[in-house]
Amino acid sequence: MEIGIRDKRYTTALREYAEAQGMFIEASASLPRAPNDVERFAEMVRTAKQTGAKIVRIAIGGRRYEQFDNAEQFKAFAERSLESIQLAEPIAARQQMYLAVENHKDWRMSDLLAILKRLDSQYVGVCIDTGNSFALLEDPMEVARAYAPWAFSVHLKDMTVCEYEEGFLLADVPLGDGSLDLPAMIDLLRKTKPGIQFSLEMATRDPLKVPCLTGKYLATFANVPASDLAGALRYVRTHAREKQSLPRVSHLPLDEQVKLEEENVKKCLRYASERLSL
Repeated sequence: MEIGIRDKRYTTALREYAEAQGMFIEASASLPRAPNDVERFAEMVRTAKQTGAKIVRIAIGGRRYEQFDNAEQFKAFAERSLESIQLAEPIAARQQMYLAVENHKDWRMSDLLAILKRLDSQYVGVCIDTGNSFALLEDPMEVARAYAPWAFSVHLKDMTVCEYEEGFLLADVPLGDGSLDLPAMIDLLRKTKPGIQFSLEMATRDPLKVPCLTGKYLATFANVPASDLAGALRYVRTHAREKQSLPRVSHLPLDEQVKLEEENVKKCLRYASERLSL
């Protein structure tokens, strides 16, 4: 959750409530954009620590194929992002808080791992999202395997796919209804990082378009192997669902969307308890 900057009364109440319910808190914060933004970030980290959170999840970008038109734009963004993480790391180290960078449809594995190795900090690692990186043509199981040694937390989701004329559709579905091998991922992560915490991420929304066959999509990447594109399309064709079976909710009134979201979350929690030992 985004906690922001709060007073001691609020953070104490939140911490006591979480402890009473047997819950953990994972905070979320935006990185400092410049040196004059460092104190704002420091206050957010201090607030998160007061609630009992040990991890602050950070997302550096959005969907790179929607944000940027060419590789140079992404390169400039990458340089700014590295500067932001370098500003944030000393704050995390002083507070002994762990910054978990989410793979958020922005960085491919080689890019994010290069940043982590360059920082070489015990306080900067990864929040593994089990589905996001497929939008960048990366195999979900390989993503989990590559990031596992760096993992601080996990956002657990399941996905289903189908083809469309410009690439593929990527849809969030309740755990167990998609194509991800969640038991294998969880087993791998638990063996690599015993005690790692899993947070459910269930987004009840229309499928996302991943236009991987278009020039604009490919222009943001400098050197994606053709084998990755072929592998992603092969995965889509192997696991494809009928287009009409994918969830679509944007046409529903808001109260019906909220009701469906709650039903999906409860379905995920039952599956996680009964089938995933979570």
